[in-house]
Amino acid sequence: MPIGPGKMPLLGHIGELRRRLTIILAVLSVGTVAMYFFTDPIYRFLLAPVWPILEGGKPIAIGVLDPMTVRFGLSFWAAIVVTSPVLIWQIGGFFLPALRSKERKWVVPTFLVAILLFVTGAAFCYEVILAASFQWLAGQSGDIMAFTPQAGDMLTVVEFFLLGFGVAFQTPIIVFYLVFFGVVPYKTLRTNWRIVYVSTFIIAAGITPDWSPVSMLSLSGAMIVLYEISLALVRIVLAKRIKAREAALAAEEA
Repeated sequence: MPIGPGKMPLLGHIGELRRRLTIILAVLSVGTVAMYFFTDPIYRFLLAPVWPILEGGKPIAIGVLDPMTVRFGLSFWAAIVVTSPVLIWQIGGFFLPALRSKERKWVVPTFLVAILLFVTGAAFCYEVILAASFQWLAGQSGDIMAFTPQAGDMLTVVEFFLLGFGVAFQTPIIVFYLVFFGVVPYKTLRTNWRIVYVSTFIIAAGITPDWSPVSMLSLSGAMIVLYEISLALVRIVLAKRIKAREAALAAEEA
């Protein structure tokens, strides 16, 4: 990754930031225009799990500009996904000089694990959650409303679901670095599991856009499982660091 020197004048940092932001904007602009021509298959793919709920119909567009707006928004987010290697390359190239050599060695593994967890969370949501959650939402119309969702709203809800589950699945990384940097001792995380469990339900309620029991319980359950697995792995990987931290705390209390 092309990175600049760790030390340079303020104007040098500003110039480097401007150069990289220019590249990011140019790549996103070209990517958005290119992905605009593929919005039909992308839209069908994203909404495939919830398409049966429409019972053969299609989401509607009310405003004159709605079809173009939905396509443009979708092409922009698709461009971010497709060009993410370049975007991360530029962002990393700007911030890496601020890190020490010992800290830099954790960047690539953390990034790879974060991508894997995000994709896993989004895939879990896509395969398991979307259909059940939309079925519950559609059922709330009952006999007093006609369920005819707008194209933009339907796409936005799906995107929020995928993003929310992808972010929530970053729990293992958060747990690891809380213990690694000594922000929260391992013993505290282990003994206060009740508080953590309640917090996961609150977080799940905030992340899921529909607040349905299907999505909230599924997300909170997945986060709790990930939390317990994370603690087990942290106990193994950071065993020496945990023992040293516990010994230091015991010495301070003595």
